[in-house]
Amino acid sequence: MDVQHNVLKLRRMGINAQNEYLVFMRKDCPVCTSEGFEALNRIKITKDKVTIVASLIVWDNVQLGHDQLCLTEAAIDALGANEGDLLLLSHLDALDSMSDVRKKIYGHRLNQNEFDRIIRDVVNRNLSNIQLSAFLSSCTGDSLNKEEVIALTRSMINVGFKLDWGEKKVYDKHCIGGLPGNRTTPLVVSIAAAAGLIIPKTSSRAITSPAGTADTMEVMTNVNLTTAQMKKVVEKEGGCLAWGGSVQLSPADDILIRVEKALDIDSEGQMIASVLSKKAAAGSTDVVIDIPVGPTAKVRSQETAEQLSEKMVVVGKAIGLNIEIILTDGSQPVGRGIGPALEAQDILAVLRNEDDAPDDLRKRAITLAGRLLEMSGKAGKGSGEGKALQILAEGQAHKKFIAICEAQGYFREPGLAEFKFKVKANINGRISEIDNRKLAKLAKLAGAPSAITAGVLLYTSLGTQVKPDDILYEIHAESQGELEYALSYLDAQKDIIKINES
Repeated sequence: MDVQHNVLKLRRMGINAQNEYLVFMRKDCPVCTSEGFEALNRIKITKDKVTIVASLIVWDNVQLGHDQLCLTEAAIDALGANEGDLLLLSHLDALDSMSDVRKKIYGHRLNQNEFDRIIRDVVNRNLSNIQLSAFLSSCTGDSLNKEEVIALTRSMINVGFKLDWGEKKVYDKHCIGGLPGNRTTPLVVSIAAAAGLIIPKTSSRAITSPAGTADTMEVMTNVNLTTAQMKKVVEKEGGCLAWGGSVQLSPADDILIRVEKALDIDSEGQMIASVLSKKAAAGSTDVVIDIPVGPTAKVRSQETAEQLSEKMVVVGKAIGLNIEIILTDGSQPVGRGIGPALEAQDILAVLRNEDDAPDDLRKRAITLAGRLLEMSGKAGKGSGEGKALQILAEGQAHKKFIAICEAQGYFREPGLAEFKFKVKANINGRISEIDNRKLAKLAKLAGAPSAITAGVLLYTSLGTQVKPDDILYEIHAESQGELEYALSYLDAQKDIIKINES
């Protein structure tokens, strides 16, 4: 067949579709009709020796010529193409990985080779978002057993880079999440690095929360480090606070996270594989994991927390990680701020030992950092928290945090949102319940995390006695429209904070 029949000219139209590659063709395009391409077909597109796979959108846009195609910006970048380039199109052969996904959908177990095929196709962008959604949905609940989680974790490690720190012990910390605020990671890294530990921390952006650690750190410094830049920062300061997606340590994870975010799901098996694959890829040897437990946290019962702990320790051991678990109180937010800039302000208040710094955030960070110091031998059994508190109180942690930020590019102070609304108590009583999920949703509706100064500033905590007109929390937004959007949700939710009337 004359391949020239399968060639179209690239028209660039500035379309962004996140991680998915899309190709646009007119329905009367000669290649579209001769090849029998239909909407949502997966099509191979080649320029020189580079090939990508994209989902077809059949378009009637008159701006697109019969001999032209349009690609999303990410697809153009992946091909290294320019406006007017001739691109070769062909059908994509059936993917073995989709047979594996269907097998999982019907409840069968997958082996290492099958997970390898799926994750390889994830990283190579051979699977559409629809296909990725099917895979992620098939892994929800308890559908992955321990052997499958181990296999999935290994697959995710093997498709990316893995940092090698020689014979040195390398430390890390992770929180399972589910609590608004709770931004302990920058504090723990600063304390640990100040104590002389190697702690190359990579963090995720928000999946279902108003801010991830990478979102919050990006308020204050550059988190988009290459692997080489990350190593340079760690060699200089002992630690770093980078976005995991930029260093490509577990590239499949960041693709899956974007789809999980759209689906608003976070399955246990996938979560374990996500967390531990990044720890192993970063070269970590010893990890402390914080699992908050509470009625509106991600982990809601002690029994579930213990089962999750046991799974994480088993999977960690299988991939060469020494893991220690700390179960913490997940009944309410940690710190005052919920949203990138507000959480950054909490971090700085604790590091600077300010009188009004959130004590719950300080104590939790000291607990986690103390455990790392004991694991490393920098502190004796039972004395880690005292050592961590000393490092924080003497200003060593603050000095180290600023040094890490500057090594990553710069340090800047977080800003404040222009639009605010105070939510006040209307009765005398005591705070009896705070719904973490609804409070987080309110912060997201106000614009967080994409609007970095948006979110919720909490003024109260469980057990606090309040009276009418006392401020419970304050909604922050970057525009009046986003504030009104959050307030419309608030009107329908009267039980975000419950008060037992006195």
